[in-house]
Amino acid sequence: MIDLIQKNIEADQPLEPEQALWLLTQADLLEIGSLADAVRKLKHPQGRVSFVVDRNVNYSNVCESKCKFCAFYCDADSDQAYLLDYATIFAKVQELVDQGGTQLLMQGGLHPDLQIEWFEELFRQLRQRFPQVQIHSLSAAEICHIAELSGLTMAQCLGRLQAAGLKSLPGAGAEVLVDAVRQQISPNKIGWQKWGEVMETAHSLGMRSTATMMFGSTETPADIVEHLLRIREIQTRTGGFTAFIPWTFQPDNTELGGEATSGVDYLKVLALSRIVLDNIDNIQASWVTQGADMAQVALFFGANDLGGTMLEENVVAAAGISFRMSQQEIVDLARGAGFVPVRRTTEYEVLEVY
Repeated sequence: MIDLIQKNIEADQPLEPEQALWLLTQADLLEIGSLADAVRKLKHPQGRVSFVVDRNVNYSNVCESKCKFCAFYCDADSDQAYLLDYATIFAKVQELVDQGGTQLLMQGGLHPDLQIEWFEELFRQLRQRFPQVQIHSLSAAEICHIAELSGLTMAQCLGRLQAAGLKSLPGAGAEVLVDAVRQQISPNKIGWQKWGEVMETAHSLGMRSTATMMFGSTETPADIVEHLLRIREIQTRTGGFTAFIPWTFQPDNTELGGEATSGVDYLKVLALSRIVLDNIDNIQASWVTQGADMAQVALFFGANDLGGTMLEENVVAAAGISFRMSQQEIVDLARGAGFVPVRRTTEYEVLEVY
């Protein structure tokens, strides 16, 4: 099987579902890693590893979705609940700009009171005050929730947010794009088809996005393969995904609980992502959930990007995982693995080569 898969890759043939499942469940870790590394070298022959200087601002922790895998959300009446005012958000973005940042990732919960006008005014002011920062914000679930609260279609909501300054979407909320899994871990959140519809609509408006997968909760290997194939199909239709980011469920402090995913399983899924998603240019290593050492190893298992510097991160930290890396540490990490570090924009334009 491995020889057949190797020939398919060399012939630029998409991986078949049964081949993908075999790689995930039967192949040796180093075998799948070697295949993924070969694909990375084909796509990125210059040996560059990219990153973006960004900040993740969680504007609120109030959320009606109450996902079982989330340690961050609060009920509206909790004494831990908060909603940042505009001035606080602007101060955080100013700190980002002061460090040469170019990307603002803003996400919160499904807040019961925030209609589209709150976001429109915020994005308009952000665009005026910080024109050098790309607003890369709001998950597909947040878009659908804002639209419903505001009496808009999802497409109308996206169009208005784009006009106000929203430039691109993070792939958050994908979890696993199989509704049987979603019913177990996030029964109140949009289904996989609605997630895909938001992404395709955004792409049709000229907005790029990333795609993600949170694995290690209740899904099967077949579910992981299904997720990857669904991402690949959307990309075939739209070409709108800039990158794919697989990351692992963090069980501490969550209702779902369970065991953390092993490093071996993380690398296998990462490598499979690089092989299956032949039509997506960039695969991101998740140092936020895996730490620096594993992120460095991931560069030999198909990853070519280290995501953002993330001056702030609260959601994963709520599950007891709090890795931190400075811009210089990311540069050193890539260089230490034998790669050329490059600072990029949200849409992967190179700003600086180190």
